[in-house]
Amino acid sequence: MKRIIVIGGGAAGMMAAITAAEEGAAVVLLEKNEKLGKKIYITGKGRCNVTNACELEDFFKNIVTNRRFMYSALYAFTNEQTMNFFEECGVPLKIERGERVFPVSDKSSDVIHGLAGRLKRAGVTVRLGTTVTKVCTGEGRVTGVELQTGELLACDACIVATGGLSYASTGSTGDGYTFAKLCGHTITDCYPSLVGLKIAEPFAKELEGLSLKNVALSVKQGKKELYRGFGELLFTADGISGPLVLSASAAVTDKFTDGEIIATLDLKPALSCEELDARIIRDFEEAKNKQFRNALDKLLPQRLIRVIIGLCGIPEEKQVNSVTKQERAELVNAVKGVQMHLKRTGGFPEAVITKGGISVREVNPSTMESKLAGGLYFAGEVLDVDALTGGYNLQIAWSTGYLAGSSAAQNSSCF
Repeated sequence: MKRIIVIGGGAAGMMAAITAAEEGAAVVLLEKNEKLGKKIYITGKGRCNVTNACELEDFFKNIVTNRRFMYSALYAFTNEQTMNFFEECGVPLKIERGERVFPVSDKSSDVIHGLAGRLKRAGVTVRLGTTVTKVCTGEGRVTGVELQTGELLACDACIVATGGLSYASTGSTGDGYTFAKLCGHTITDCYPSLVGLKIAEPFAKELEGLSLKNVALSVKQGKKELYRGFGELLFTADGISGPLVLSASAAVTDKFTDGEIIATLDLKPALSCEELDARIIRDFEEAKNKQFRNALDKLLPQRLIRVIIGLCGIPEEKQVNSVTKQERAELVNAVKGVQMHLKRTGGFPEAVITKGGISVREVNPSTMESKLAGGLYFAGEVLDVDALTGGYNLQIAWSTGYLAGSSAAQNSSCF
């Protein structure tokens, strides 16, 4: 019976261990935390967006880095198969807006319990509180792993599924990069992704906690547009966040050293400038005897009014009936073009995922096996693959974990 060690008890690691064991291997899963799935527990604000139910063609469009590398893995274990897998684990699912898939219970703990039960039924030996310090190799292939205690565990194959650098408190501290480097692998530059962005404008503090729905955001560096999207945005004490911004961050996180980055927020994307001007004229007709500052409450959330007044330059005490056509144009421009100078991201402590990791050029996409060391496999966030928010990154973990586990069990190594 083939002996397989899986390092990391997160999404990819648990899936790899389950798959390898169900295909007949003797599997030991090593997790340095005191429990499995610590990062799963906090995903989706504690609800766990397990996958996205969109067509695979659309799924690939949401992979930001190295999407072609993911073809084999996603077709080997699709989002539909993921949904069936969790239903079989006793975790009923539901599909919400944007094809996002969640447990019916809205509890990420149910996902973890479902996986833990499947691990047990498959006969996987789980060792918690166990830190790996080295993946051992000899004659070009994996021979075992060394633990912090000095213990050596022999194996025929090892699957590294240790995550990236995001949410270090869950155990994602870059261990897998160290293991891979020692085996000769290249690690691409790593950046925080799906993360809030910090802005230079002081109005962020004034708007802290304000959530805006159905707004548009475009991000440019010079004349080059880095991102354009539509959705929900949240102001924080020193910047912006929310689903729309998290997706934007994937396009800008590695660009801050290349020059000034400006984000432009359109508060009324459904209206053209002409339509918005007509709307403003109607509002002003109803409030013609009011001061300008008291005539915008139908157009904007109360907390945004002062900011927009400051941006458009119209005196707030001016009577509405004396606002000129040119001033209205300035108001339209302010509403449809709130400019924010991006300073940096919120960093790895705030990031959902890591952009960068083990170079996929050195990994066989059909098996997830290292091209440099026989019997060494990689799965999940440790790889240089990342996607937008919406369940795509967890599906990458399930798919690569499945393919790594299945390949390792079938002894696909050509070494």
